[in-house]
Amino acid sequence: MRDGGRPFRTRSWNAAQVKPRTVPTAPATFVALTAVLALTAVLVLTVRHDGYSTDGTGLFLRYAACWALFALALLALRKVPAAHVVPLLLAGALAVAVTGLVAPPRTSTDSYRYAWDGRVQSAGISPYDHAPQDPGPARLRDPWLFPTGAACAGPDRAPIPGGGPVPHCTRINRPAVHTIYPPVAEAYFLAVDQLSPRGARHKPLQIGAGLLSLGVTGALLLILRRRGLDPRRAAYWAWCPALPIEAVNNAHVDVLGVLLTVIGLGLVAERGLHHRAAGGLVLGAAIATKLMPAVVLPGALSGVRRVRDAAAVLAPAAAFVLLAYLPYVLLSHDSVLGYLGGYVDEEGYDDPSAGSRYALLRLVLPDSWAFPVLLAAMAGVSLYVMRRGDPGRPWSGALLVTGSAFVLLTPGYSWYALLLIALVALDGRWEWLGIALAGAAVYLLAPVVGHRPALSVTAYGAAFLVIVAAGAVRRGRGTGERGERAPRPDRVRNS
Repeated sequence: MRDGGRPFRTRSWNAAQVKPRTVPTAPATFVALTAVLALTAVLVLTVRHDGYSTDGTGLFLRYAACWALFALALLALRKVPAAHVVPLLLAGALAVAVTGLVAPPRTSTDSYRYAWDGRVQSAGISPYDHAPQDPGPARLRDPWLFPTGAACAGPDRAPIPGGGPVPHCTRINRPAVHTIYPPVAEAYFLAVDQLSPRGARHKPLQIGAGLLSLGVTGALLLILRRRGLDPRRAAYWAWCPALPIEAVNNAHVDVLGVLLTVIGLGLVAERGLHHRAAGGLVLGAAIATKLMPAVVLPGALSGVRRVRDAAAVLAPAAAFVLLAYLPYVLLSHDSVLGYLGGYVDEEGYDDPSAGSRYALLRLVLPDSWAFPVLLAAMAGVSLYVMRRGDPGRPWSGALLVTGSAFVLLTPGYSWYALLLIALVALDGRWEWLGIALAGAAVYLLAPVVGHRPALSVTAYGAAFLVIVAAGAVRRGRGTGERGERAPRPDRVRNS
């Protein structure tokens, strides 16, 4: 009350009347959109450049330009207002994915094996029973997969014996060996073949892979939204140059495994044994697509303390893999493992001195120590993730285990990193994307400089240093591994 008895008049504040200091958002949206458009334009030039065998350096420079524009688009997206993020992200995802359709497969011939395996199954033959050059399924050959004469002069043609005076060849790599792909991948090849019009060639596999890649984007957005995380993270996958090149243009079946892995980890992150069991089942499907997703299993067991919680994930995963193989075991007269053992030997995973695998380990250790140290290091990382990992964020532990495997193994095929890129999109630690760029450098430059350990050391070593530096900066700022001030993870709870 005032001295005269008259009450004070209090001023009421209306939030609508307050004019906060605003930051212009239209320029950020325009810059992000311009960067995405520039990225799509350079991606078209990159995909249309058929230079893997003749101009590896030029092809890699185009690819590096795509990554530079990708980084610019991500930086601009950080300033885009929240209401515009998802529409812009989805539009960019569609534009980026479509660029993979502008040319036939450029840097890999794996999709030709996919087409053959689908065709063989449509004819009622197990894909595990015959190599492509075997005479048994010869009636299924056509001039596209099995050219003759002058068409055999291309760099991606493998000769077929017994063709007579006229050269016979195939676009399928390793035509003398049986298929290596697991049963879910084979079922996918069969489905694509059944749904494809006659004479469609490579395009159905590319379109199928494009749809799967967009499905991954959708799954990422749903999981991020459900967990209250920034949807901008999905752009790490949706706009990444590896997506149109490896997932769409080369139509690698890895993208199906990535989609199933993302869905599986999203289910595992939910509370309740039934969610964990469903997640384990989907992860089993991912492993039965391309064996590599098995590396995320320690992440799926993050924070697990009881046997039943672990069994809720592992038992359905193992059961799905076994049941998926069963029909092929019953229908096949040969081993359903195909060329798996030969592939391990060929890539030098069993003999570190034979190639450029384990390049960083071999830089500081004798060759004979590389494999034992790899096993010990991966066991240590896996146990750390299972003991200290956040059960609500299984993708965080999965990224650490998967990324560590890439650093230690230094693989030579760039499409393997598709799984890693999706995990980065879930987790948010952008620095691990350097592994994908390192894999591309090794793969694209190997025809130029040869499959030398020095190339793997340089590429993967640089990526590893970026990871270490970014982690040190985050710790110095007092933020968590994902740049978030998150509480200490709890143990898995029962529902």
